[in-house]
Amino acid sequence: MDAHRVVVVGGGFGGLRTVKALRRAGARVTLIDRRNFHLFQPLLYQVATSGLSPGEIATPLRRILKGRGDVGVALAEVTAFDLENRRVLARSVNDEASPLTFAYDTLVVAAGACDSYFGNDAWREFAPGMKSIEDALEIRRRILTAFESAELEPDAARRADWLTFVVVGGGPTGVELAGQIGEISRDTLRKEFRAINPEETRIILVEGAERLLGAFHPSLSATAARELGTLGITVRTGCLVNDIGVDHVVVEHGGESERIPARTVVWAAGVAASPLARVLAEASGGEIDRNGRIVVRPDLTLPGRDEVFAIGDMVALVDPKTGRLLPGVSPVAMQQGRHVAATVRRRLAGDLTSRPFRYTDKGNMATIGRLRAVVEVKGLRFGGVLAWFAWLGLHLTYLVGFQNRLIVLFRWSGSFVTRNRGARLITGEPRSPDRDGDSGTSARRPAATHDQS
Repeated sequence: MDAHRVVVVGGGFGGLRTVKALRRAGARVTLIDRRNFHLFQPLLYQVATSGLSPGEIATPLRRILKGRGDVGVALAEVTAFDLENRRVLARSVNDEASPLTFAYDTLVVAAGACDSYFGNDAWREFAPGMKSIEDALEIRRRILTAFESAELEPDAARRADWLTFVVVGGGPTGVELAGQIGEISRDTLRKEFRAINPEETRIILVEGAERLLGAFHPSLSATAARELGTLGITVRTGCLVNDIGVDHVVVEHGGESERIPARTVVWAAGVAASPLARVLAEASGGEIDRNGRIVVRPDLTLPGRDEVFAIGDMVALVDPKTGRLLPGVSPVAMQQGRHVAATVRRRLAGDLTSRPFRYTDKGNMATIGRLRAVVEVKGLRFGGVLAWFAWLGLHLTYLVGFQNRLIVLFRWSGSFVTRNRGARLITGEPRSPDRDGDSGTSARRPAATHDQS
C-alpha cells in the first residue's frame, strides 16, 4: 500500500512544525516553499538595525530536514488548488513556464501573512514593511544612508529631515524597531561623525490606538513608553497616518492634521493574510474575513474538506476561552502545526474523530533596548533587566539551528560589551523613487504569493 501523502505549503513556523511533528508517522511528506530557508521573523528587526546578518536568523530547509527520508522539499510557488482532484498546482521559482503538480491525501496550507497598508499600497514605496530579508536589508540601507546623507547636507532644515525617523505601528515590532534606532543614534554611532551629532536624531513612534503594545497589560504599555522616552523616542498614540511621501508623513490627531518632515519611514502597523488564503477560499467555497484570513473549523480543517487544513497567520479562528480571534504570532502557528500532525497520526491509526484546537497562551514579551524589555506570563508582569534576559533566552531557544544559536549568542555578547553592531553595511540599490523627490524608476518588489508563517 502506498504511503499517505501529505503536502505542506509554507516553511515557516506552522508548516515546519507540522513536518517535524510527522516524523516516523508513516507518511510521505512534501514541503513546498518559494524560499529555500526557514526565516526566524521575530529577529528580523535586528537585521534591519544592523545587529545581526541575514544568515544568522535563516536556516536552509534542506539542512533542517537532513536525514528525513520521508520528506521532500520543493522550491516552488503555489498558484492554485485543485481540491476536487486533491492536487496543488505550482511553478518552479527558476522556470515559471514549467508547471508543477503535487498530489496529496492530506493538505496543510501555512502560507503566512504580508504587510497591510490598509488600502494605501502606494505608501509601500516610502515606508517599507518587514516581512522578508529583502525588506529588512532595505530598511537597514535607509537607516544607515540617512546618517551618511545628513553628514553631507549643508542645509540645516534638510539635515534635520534626514535625521528624523518615523516608525508607524506601536506593536512589538514597532517598539523594538524604534528602540533599536534609538540605540544606534545615541550609542553605536557616538563620535563617528564630524558634521552631525547622531544623538540629535529625532525618532517618532506613531500608533493609532491610545496606547502601545495593545496585547499587553496597560501597566506594561506605560513601562514601554517610559523606556522609549529614555532613549529619546517620541511616542505619539491616538495618531492616524493620512499620507506618506518621500520626505514626509502626515498624521491626524484629535481632528487636526500635522505634516512631519522625515526621510526615513518604517511600516509596522498592520498585516494581512497571504494572497493564498483567498485562492484557497475560492477553491473551497470558504469564507475570508476583512484581513483576508480564511475561516476554518475548530479542528483547523476547511468546511466540507476534512483532508485540508489551514494554519498560522492566514486563518481566522476564535479562541473559545477569550472569545477573540487567535493572534497572528509564532506560538499559535507552531501549536497548530503540532495539532495537525497529531490529527494526521490519529487518522493513520484509524481514529477519525475530530478534536478542536486549543491554544495555550504562554504570554507576551517585547524588547525595547539594552537591558530594557517587558514580559507578561500568566498574570505575572515585569520589565527591566530580568525581562530582557528572559527575552534573550526564549528567542535563543526557539531559533532554529544549533550553529545559529551559538552565532547569535556570540553576536549579542559582543554587541553588549562593545556597544557595536557587526552588520552595518549599506548594500543594494534603492527600492524607492529618488530620495531628493525627483521622479525616477521605481524598483518595487512584487507582492509575495505566500510568505512564511
